[in-house]
Amino acid sequence: MNRRADLGAFLRSRRARIRPEDAGIRGFGERRRVPGLRREEVAQLAGVSADYYTRFEQGRAENVSDAIVDAVARALRLDPVETGHLHRLVRAGGGPLPTPVQQVRPGLRRLMDSMPHTPAYVVGRRTDVLAWNAPMAAMMIDFAALPPERLNKAWLVFCHEELGSRFVDREAKARDIVAYLRLDLGRHPGDPAYPALIGELSDASPEFRRLWERQEIREKTHGSYHLRHPAVGEFTVAYESLTLPGDPDQTLVTYTAEEGSPSQAALHVLAELAERPLAPAVPAASAAPGPDVS
Repeated sequence: MNRRADLGAFLRSRRARIRPEDAGIRGFGERRRVPGLRREEVAQLAGVSADYYTRFEQGRAENVSDAIVDAVARALRLDPVETGHLHRLVRAGGGPLPTPVQQVRPGLRRLMDSMPHTPAYVVGRRTDVLAWNAPMAAMMIDFAALPPERLNKAWLVFCHEELGSRFVDREAKARDIVAYLRLDLGRHPGDPAYPALIGELSDASPEFRRLWERQEIREKTHGSYHLRHPAVGEFTVAYESLTLPGDPDQTLVTYTAEEGSPSQAALHVLAELAERPLAPAVPAASAAPGPDVS
């Protein structure tokens, strides 16, 4: 992706969401052509000159210190995840870099297989689905039946009707995965597979294009989803995302339900379906990383 374009778009989107009066800036009633803060107002809040901030936003400033980046982040009221993203955008540079195929350790696959009532999967760079257990396949989709190049969570949410229909609030899920994908892109700005994936999703889904333009970023940590399944109806699961030691680009995601709840009963029914079985916890790492398309 274009570093300067990404940096500028991100900063403009963050300027636009702050009302001048909330930042202590008096507008004296003048009309504004665009919402939010002007560049010179961000510069004032960050303690830099208007000319310097303009060059900073355009990606033309040289020898930018961490202190300057942090000052801009404070002026724009960025949260810690957004601040880290801004640092990565400022420091990004160079051309495309080769990225190794991700491998899932056999012990991790055995760990997932040892959880008969807990859907679990491993997600890698670009939201690639690298491995899963049988309960996960029963709850979401038979991953083993998909072509290797389609083992990608973002593609499945936006382009695969069956998986997309699992989420009662599909808009919330779509926003989550786009925000995470943009954050992940900032971590790997030189990976040529990202533009290919984002281009394919943009061509295939107007919804993805709309959400991508919002410049939202979000870390995948924990939360809950309200799901529906033809075998058990609607139920709610909580997810936990654990970054794996030895490979920070791999995350183990597990789904559980409250003890004794109808949702836990639904997971047990799905676990029984999984015993038939639908799919083993096999890695997708052997797939060729084409556009590598929670």
